[in-house]
Amino acid sequence: MSREHDTGADTPRVLSRRNFLIFGGGAIAAVAAGGGAMAATAAPGARGKMPPGLVDRPNVRQLALSVTDGWAGMPRELPVIDPYFPDTLAPAPLDTYIFGFRDVTGLDRPIVQSQAGKAQISAPVIEATVGEEVWITLSNLGLLTRPDLVDSHTLHWHGFRNAIPYYDGVPETSISVPIGRDFTYVFRPEDAGTYMYHCHFEDVEHVTMGMTGIVFVRPAANSAWAYDDPDTEFDVEMPIMLTEFDLAGHWNDAHIQTSDWTSYKPDVWLMNGRAYPDTLAPSGVRDDITGDLVPQVGFEHLQYQPQTSKIRATGGQRVLLRIANLGFQEQTLAMPGIDLVSVGSDARWLTPDQRTVSDTLVIGAGESRDVIFVAPQWRPDGNNTYPLFNTDPTKYRGNLDGSDQWVGGQRTELEVEA
Repeated sequence: MSREHDTGADTPRVLSRRNFLIFGGGAIAAVAAGGGAMAATAAPGARGKMPPGLVDRPNVRQLALSVTDGWAGMPRELPVIDPYFPDTLAPAPLDTYIFGFRDVTGLDRPIVQSQAGKAQISAPVIEATVGEEVWITLSNLGLLTRPDLVDSHTLHWHGFRNAIPYYDGVPETSISVPIGRDFTYVFRPEDAGTYMYHCHFEDVEHVTMGMTGIVFVRPAANSAWAYDDPDTEFDVEMPIMLTEFDLAGHWNDAHIQTSDWTSYKPDVWLMNGRAYPDTLAPSGVRDDITGDLVPQVGFEHLQYQPQTSKIRATGGQRVLLRIANLGFQEQTLAMPGIDLVSVGSDARWLTPDQRTVSDTLVIGAGESRDVIFVAPQWRPDGNNTYPLFNTDPTKYRGNLDGSDQWVGGQRTELEVEA
C-alpha cells in the first residue's frame, strides 16, 4: 500500500463530530480550565519572555517547556497497519499523533503560543548540577487536534528523591497546570545521576502518547564525571530514552475513539523518540526566531523528533551512556564485543564491588542506567561501526520488502571516527 497522504484539499467539509469538537472546543476548554483541585494560576510576568520573571536569580537554572499535541513520523520503511498507520489525518510527511513537551526557553510569549499543535518526542533533555535550583516554567498550550480533551498537565521527575511535594507533579497532591496557564516548578538536585520526567496527569495515556524525557544531574565536583568518583570520568556523553508506541492507541486519540490501555500492544520501539533506521539520522535544531523545530534536509518526517541516537567517538575515548526506560516493557540492549561498565543505577552511584561488566544491559520499565565503555581504536579497513540494539527479535517490525529485519525497533550504532 502507498504511504502517500491525501490532503483533502478538494473535499467539502462536513459537520462531523470531529469538526463540531474543533469548532466548539475553545468554549469547552475555557469552562474546564477553571476546574480541578490545586490548579495553577498564570505565572508572574506572563506577558514577557519564557520563563517569566526569573532572569536575575543566582544559582538557578531557568527553563521553560510547553505542552501540546501534534504529529510525528515513523520510518518510511514500515509496513502499513490498516487503518491505524499511517494516520490519514496526519499532514505529510508525518503519520502518527502524539502529545509532547517543547523547549520554549527565552521565546516571546506570542512565539510560545504559536507552538500549539507542534509537540515533540522525546522531550528536551534537561541538565542540572548538584547544588543549584532548577526552575521550569510549564505552559499548557492545549491540544489542537483534540480540543475536547481539556486535561491539565504536570511535570514529574521520576525517581527524584528530593522532591518538594508541592512541586512533585502528582496531581492528587501537587500542582497541575490547566490549559492557558503557566506554573513554575522548583527542583533542588542533591544527588547526581540519570532521572526521567513525564506528565503525571492521566499518567498511562500521557506517557505512551509521548510526554517523556531524560533529566541528568552532574556532580558539583567535576562536570566530566557521572558521579562524585573519578572512575566515572567520561569524554563523550549520550542520553538515550527508551519508549514504545501502540499505534492503534495513537490513532484512537486522534480519531476521538476510546483506548483500552489494558490491551496495550506496541508496534514500534523507540530510542529518543525514533525507531530504526531513523535512530541514525542527524539531530534537528530549534530556530530561535520562529521557535519552530527544523529537521536536517532529507529527514523532514523527523521534524518533531529532533534527537539522534547515533553515538560518535574517537578511539580510546570513554563514552557515558545515560539510558532511561519510560516505556512499559523490560528491554535488553546489547553491544557485542564492547564492555559496558555499569556505574549508576536509578540515579545511585554503584561502588566498584557493585558494578557489572558485560556487553548486555537489562533495564526494566521506569529504570535508568549509567554505563561507561571505551571506544575501540579506529580501523583503517573501514570497519568502525558497532551496533547497540534490543536483543528481542519480536521488538522489530521489519520493512516493506523484508530486506531489513531491524526496522521499527531500538537499534543504533557507535561510529568510531579517525
